[in-house]
Amino acid sequence: MELIDTHAHFYASEFDSDRLEGIQRAKENHLTKILLPNIDLDSINPLFDLCKSHPTLFYPMLGLHPSYVKEDWEFQLRTIKQKIEDNYIIAIGEIGMDLYWDKMFIEEQKKAFSLQIDWAIERQLPIVIHARESFLEIFEVLDAKNCSELSGVFHCFTGSELEVQKILSYGNFYFGIGGVITYKNSPLPEVVKTIPLSKIIIETDAPYLPPTPFRGKRNEPSYIIHVAEKLAGIFEIGIDEIAKITTENANKLFRLKA
Repeated sequence: MELIDTHAHFYASEFDSDRLEGIQRAKENHLTKILLPNIDLDSINPLFDLCKSHPTLFYPMLGLHPSYVKEDWEFQLRTIKQKIEDNYIIAIGEIGMDLYWDKMFIEEQKKAFSLQIDWAIERQLPIVIHARESFLEIFEVLDAKNCSELSGVFHCFTGSELEVQKILSYGNFYFGIGGVITYKNSPLPEVVKTIPLSKIIIETDAPYLPPTPFRGKRNEPSYIIHVAEKLAGIFEIGIDEIAKITTENANKLFRLKA
């Protein structure tokens, strides 16, 4: 069995004390690839350092997380663009819009999101979308930008059936399913039943959003096995088949070698 964690901030300081042990636990739970999304300028070097130390396990993505779009967003984007031009990456991300905490920079978030989509189209790279309290605003941008060259994933998807249908209409987008699907009162299992398995990839978003039975603790890539188990139950197929399908989907979207 082979699993891919398509979204983990494993370079974060939360893992400084036991990163090597965490890597071993991930491998023991069948993880063969862990994809690392960038968030801001400070996370770039730790991200690339981890990829260089374990080049067959970790894969880099670069982008400006919407929560870090502030007064200096244009400077940050210029710096990130140069890093993209100078380094191998597999995706632009994580990018998008987050209106949960603060709507002060909503217009700047839209501009940053749109610009980074242009980078992805130019480089034929997928995008990794962070969407929190912002589906309508994200759809507005995507409606203007979507084309056959654009693909990506709605990371940590927790939307409704209507939002599933809207995302499917774009053609080349996947749904990143993580620990939230294991939560006792989450409506996500019913929503996920409306998503074709051919459009699902799995993730942890470590160190955030740990699955049951680890809620309240630090999340880590090895816990992705619990997401796969939950999906196996929802779709009433074996976990080996869930692993096979979601791994094939991730390899296809991010153009990774199988």
